[in-house]
This record gives sequence, structure tokens and C-alpha cells, in this order.
Amino acid sequence: MILLGVNIDHCATLRQARYRDAGASEGGSIEPDPVALALLAEQAGADGITVHLREDRRHIQERDVVRLREAIDTRLNLEMACTPAMIDFALGLKPDSVCLVPENRQEVTTEGGLDVVGNRDRVRAVVEAMAGAGIQTSLFIGPDEPQIELAAELGAPWIELHTGAYANAYHSPGRAGEFERLWLGAARGHELGLVINAGHGINYVNIAEVRTLPHLHELNIGHSLLSRALFSGIEGAVCEMKARLNPGP
Repeated sequence: MILLGVNIDHCATLRQARYRDAGASEGGSIEPDPVALALLAEQAGADGITVHLREDRRHIQERDVVRLREAIDTRLNLEMACTPAMIDFALGLKPDSVCLVPENRQEVTTEGGLDVVGNRDRVRAVVEAMAGAGIQTSLFIGPDEPQIELAAELGAPWIELHTGAYANAYHSPGRAGEFERLWLGAARGHELGLVINAGHGINYVNIAEVRTLPHLHELNIGHSLLSRALFSGIEGAVCEMKARLNPGP
């Protein structure tokens, strides 16, 4: 069974579009509440909740993450940059896992994988700090052998393969090549003893192929789920994705 992590960032994006300057992230007329959405997603079968606390706080706020830590019954996965401030925040919060991602203030969502090779020392510092606190660390990386091998060398127990290039090429001739890269990356990571997760751009169509990647442990999906939830509710969106992720015989 492949697990489903639900990324709720864009629920907070909608809230911030109206209430960015409200001075609070909950209460009164402030809506929607990402924590309430997370609880509904859990009830529908989500295996974990993922949030990205960005440096510029464009969507998820610190208070959201603290409330999630207190409220949810599954696992809290905190996406974060490799900065001292985020290390301190994570060590105080103690999520079940962290996923190290790059950040670019110009991007709407994370558009590329973390360059572990170019940031060896920074990544090592986070992995070691989280391991000392009993927090699992995942590295959000492209399916490139040097990145995967260094992730294992640095002691990160998990990797999350960036599926964005594949998703963008899905309706083009480049799809087969991008899927092969993911396949080989998942196989190589497994050989090195890494837990294999994947995410970015996964939707209700390409899930049929993505789910066939070898050794998958969990997929983290956000945008497509929340888009579907506008029409069917988050419960229906999660239930349908779970059914497509692990179809019966």
C-alpha cells in the first residue's frame, strides 16, 4: 500500500489572499482554516499532512503549524529550507518528519529539487540535527544519481523524488524519458537503503503511471487534491485519490 500525504498549503494561500493583513490566521471571519481542512482530509483517509513554512510566510503561518501539531492524529511532515531559523523551529515543534526543499521567492510553488551536492554541509547539518531529535529527514531531489547517492551518504533516511519534470512532460514526447529517470532514481535509492517518496505535479490522471514506480512508500499531493476539492469537497477528493493510488484487484 502506497501512503498518501496531503499538502494543505494552498488552503492557506486562499486564506492569505483575503486576510494577509488581518494580524491573525484564525478566528472571527477568517477563512478557510487549513487545520480544519487537514482534519477532514484525515477522516477521509489521508495518511499524513504536509505543510511548507516558507521564509516569506506567503501561505502557511507558524501558528498553523503549531495547531496542526496539536490537532492531527496522523503524521505531520514539515517542508523547510536549510536555514538555522527553520532548524530551530523544527526542533521546537518536533514534527514526525521534515522534508528539505529549496526556496525561491519568485516561484509560486517549489519548482525544482534541492541541490544536495552544492549544499552538502548545510544539508548535513540539518540531517544530523533532526536525527538527534528523533525526527526523520527527507530530501526533495530530482532523480539524479549523484544527488541520490549523496543523500544516502549524508544519512538522510528518506528521499522525495521531484516528479515535476515528468508531470510537465506528461502530454509530450518527453514523458517516457522523464518517467524512466524517475524509475531509475527510485531503484537506485532503494539499492542504497533509502525510503522512496515522490511528489509535485501528481494528479488524478498521471497517478495511474506514477504509482507503478518501484519501491514507493508515499506520495505527497496538494494542488490537484485541493482543485478537485472545490467541486467534490476534500473528503471526496482524498477518497478518489486513495482509490486511484491503490486500486483493488
